[in-house]
Amino acid sequence: MAPKVGLFIPCYIDQLYPQVGIATLKILEHFGCDVEYPESQTCCGQPMANTGCTNEVGPLAKRFLEIFKSYDAVVCPSGSCVSMVKNHYDEYFTDNPEYEALKGKTFEFCEYLTTVLGVDKLAGRFPHKVGLHQSCHGLRELRLASDSEIVGPPFGTARALLESIDGVELTTLQRPDECCGFGGTFAVAEEAVSCMMGEDRVHDHEQAGTEVLTALDMSCLMHLSGIICRQQKPIRVMHIAEIFAECL
Repeated sequence: MAPKVGLFIPCYIDQLYPQVGIATLKILEHFGCDVEYPESQTCCGQPMANTGCTNEVGPLAKRFLEIFKSYDAVVCPSGSCVSMVKNHYDEYFTDNPEYEALKGKTFEFCEYLTTVLGVDKLAGRFPHKVGLHQSCHGLRELRLASDSEIVGPPFGTARALLESIDGVELTTLQRPDECCGFGGTFAVAEEAVSCMMGEDRVHDHEQAGTEVLTALDMSCLMHLSGIICRQQKPIRVMHIAEIFAECL
């Protein structure tokens, strides 16, 4: 029987990049999932939590649990929002078995494809030099890829899927796991620092020859895309789900 998947879509994708949500849906359905998008879902509360407004997060956390607890899996095309649910909702639930179960079945999109569905190769062709930005929450909180702070063999769910696509040439960055500078409200509170960090990341992709810049988080890509557009750089920005959908 097809797994019943609840599609969890971040606010900025819902409001600004709906094509990313549609691409995620197409890929999940392509691999046999029975996908539902609960229209009653709201923000996960991450912006409020990041700015210290923790009292405002509790009701959203409890609402999230009620909406998604009945699904076999919850899948989201955003590592930061998944990390919010899995790593930062604990203070709002005490000895709650439903929440513990929800944590174990909430997945970032690429993580779900590889670790649950067992996808190790994607069909289609994407003849471009692709630069992969490793977003901080997915990298350092969800452990979706190796990072330079921890010594060990390299790994990465997104990289493995991209490498399986015919025609993809992954570019080599000088600093492959450095923050882009977005950081949610950090980009507003520390605009100058945020922009300088973003410019560093764009420059790194330029020197590497990146034609298409991708990531697991549209928030990071939104920040980098703004810099690329303002400076008129010849780099195309796509969420990884959009690349997979184009390959279909």
